[in-house]
Amino acid sequence: MSTSPRRFPLLVAALLGVVVLGLAFFGLRASRTPSVEAAAPETAAPPAPGAGRTIAHAQGSTVVAEHLKQVVVFDLAALDTLDALGVEVQGVAGEYFPGQLAKYADAKKYPRFGTLFEPDYEALNAARPDLVITGGRTSARYAKLAAMMPTIDQVTDDAHYLDTVVSNTERLATVFGKETQSRALIEGLRQSIATLKETTAARGKGLIVLTSGGRMSAYGPGSRFGVLHESFGIPPAAPSLKASLHGEAIGSEFILETNPDWLFVIDRDAAIGEGGAAQRLLDNELVRQTTAWKQGQVVYLDPANTYLIGGGIQSVRRLLEQISDAYAKPRQPPAP
Repeated sequence: MSTSPRRFPLLVAALLGVVVLGLAFFGLRASRTPSVEAAAPETAAPPAPGAGRTIAHAQGSTVVAEHLKQVVVFDLAALDTLDALGVEVQGVAGEYFPGQLAKYADAKKYPRFGTLFEPDYEALNAARPDLVITGGRTSARYAKLAAMMPTIDQVTDDAHYLDTVVSNTERLATVFGKETQSRALIEGLRQSIATLKETTAARGKGLIVLTSGGRMSAYGPGSRFGVLHESFGIPPAAPSLKASLHGEAIGSEFILETNPDWLFVIDRDAAIGEGGAAQRLLDNELVRQTTAWKQGQVVYLDPANTYLIGGGIQSVRRLLEQISDAYAKPRQPPAP
């Protein structure tokens, strides 16, 4: 069958149109299909800016926002460390802020969100802080707080006191982007401890005593005040003391029998603002016979810094400085 000359150009044009449409179709598919190079093995997508990061802490892990605008702190040791790092907080707990924490007594600038033992959940729910920090006396409330808002918990392990002070400082530095400041604080503390230990090891044995309400308790290695022995290098006068939270109940007879070269005293009553009678309690016939008393080596540690704030990096530094100053003084009996 022959094709009319008039129909041939029309047939050619139709065929060309099909070819053009086909090329366009395959070109479009090619532009939408990844190349072999682009089809690499899948990897996890990076977190979106500001999505937060996971922070491991004493009671698990918490996703914390990158940029924190409102932070509430329920632990004086954590507050002490944040203050040393130069971190400004927006809310605190309690009413008593001694020593280096005195500025937080301004309730207008630093609103209260309960006590160190019991948070004000209603106030927290209204404020909706970006982060809550618990520790010490408030650790027992962590679970309830964590169910409401991002919360991290800081604790101090008495058996590894200095290690946890360092790790707690590093954790807070990571949360707030203060790693440089943290490294400087930690390195300075370690250097000062090394210097102190060169003196303490050869200057006799020490006993740590806490007084409260006319009673006394002794603390040894592994206790809440054991950093004096384990990190500061003071040989214990009573190494067999049990490492309990409240120490071992003792009397003046025990102090005389132990006969420490150094007696380190923590006045709990003075620490919590209820006066203080440690010096009157210890000034008796038995204690006056000890080497510590005779040589003027009874050291009354800063009670608030040691008892209330203990565990913050500033607190440890101040404790170290007080003990260093005591060892730098010449031996002499106390004034009558």
